[in-house]
Amino acid sequence: MYAAHPPQVTRPDLMALVEKYDGRAPRYTSYPTAVQFNPGVDVATYEAWLAALPADEAVSVYAHIPFCGRLCWFCGCSTRAVNRHEPVSEYAKLLVEELGLVRKALGATRPARAVHLGGGTPNMLSPDDMEILFGAIAETFALRDDAEVAAELDPATLTRDWVQAAGRHGLNRASLGVQSLSPQVQAAVNRKESYEEVARCVSWLREVDVGSVNIDLMYGLPHQTSINMVETLDRIIGLRPERLALFGYAHVPWMKAHQQLIDEAALPGPMERLDQSEAAAERLIAAGYVRIGLDHFALPGDELAIALAEGRLHRNFQGYTTDDAGALIGVGASAIGFLPQGFVQNAAQELPWRKAIAEGRLATARGVALSDEDRFRGEIIERLMCDLKADLSELCARHGREVEVLAPALRRLRDFEDDGLVRLDGACVQITELGRLLVRSVCAVFDAYFEPEAGRHSKAI
Repeated sequence: MYAAHPPQVTRPDLMALVEKYDGRAPRYTSYPTAVQFNPGVDVATYEAWLAALPADEAVSVYAHIPFCGRLCWFCGCSTRAVNRHEPVSEYAKLLVEELGLVRKALGATRPARAVHLGGGTPNMLSPDDMEILFGAIAETFALRDDAEVAAELDPATLTRDWVQAAGRHGLNRASLGVQSLSPQVQAAVNRKESYEEVARCVSWLREVDVGSVNIDLMYGLPHQTSINMVETLDRIIGLRPERLALFGYAHVPWMKAHQQLIDEAALPGPMERLDQSEAAAERLIAAGYVRIGLDHFALPGDELAIALAEGRLHRNFQGYTTDDAGALIGVGASAIGFLPQGFVQNAAQELPWRKAIAEGRLATARGVALSDEDRFRGEIIERLMCDLKADLSELCARHGREVEVLAPALRRLRDFEDDGLVRLDGACVQITELGRLLVRSVCAVFDAYFEPEAGRHSKAI
């Protein structure tokens, strides 16, 4: 067995823990989570929140590109496969229109510290599309000289010309979706690509001085094993990406109909998923990577690892991040934004988003206004997700609360402590290495909205 389980924990003990705690739990890329978003936060709300942003505080920008050249059966993103470029170019022009509406609501140009292109597959944009998009971003935001410009990329459709065009717009961080290099696994999820394609993409990114390359991998896919997981890692590690993300496949066919194409009988069970995750972690740590939170790894000199060491790591809808901007402006269908007052989300479906923007109005469909209690619990959850520890006394003092308000949560954590998943020292909570993969379940103890029986979230492992 490859997994680096603590030697004092037997496999039957692990199986019992998995059975006990592997319920469904949010991924906590926000708090409150998207389940709590509601239509009470509308266009008028968003416009007021935008207008109230301080003129001198830098924001971050997220643009969602909901197109792919192929439909991967495991995908949980808001996207669709297209074989013509016209829908993409039309979409890019509407993004420009949306940025104009945002600019009008802001009332003045705001500084920006980061631009993130997500999807979908942002490299479905043509160089001309990017020219108009980045032109509109520059009209709306004053991009700082040290700004991070990042994009999520599909190696199978990425070209050298696209990378060079993106480099001219400041691309300095990129994430390549690989998932697995096992031919059997790739065939089972409709995502075929070779190691040579991935290596070529990394070399193109290095040519334009992209200093931080991330590789996305997954565990828990059909026909995936600890052996082919490690075989994939051995090849990827040779490319020396600065970061790797190791996500657990979330099988939610009732939410994503195309996941019904996956053979459920070929999916690994909870213990196999745990073995795969820990085998991968063991291999990456041996190769010199720092384990970060639930599912990220970074070389010690990467900004993500440095932020972890300095206690300034954050978590948002893009995962673990060093971005501490007080506002994230999201554009595009389904894009989520964050402002001091709360979260906002555009219409999730592309057609309603297109209709709204074409009619000259923002496409805000839902969101949630933050209460003081949300901010308090959200900070506890973020620190646990990022640092695997939280000083509740300190957090309570910062939010003007007594530790006693968390007494019910601390009582619920006693079971976790008895099972070796957390250590409690007064009001300090420390998640153990054994408990790392169940950090979402620990966080759910502090979630005032969480309904464990609702079945709205993916499995914790």
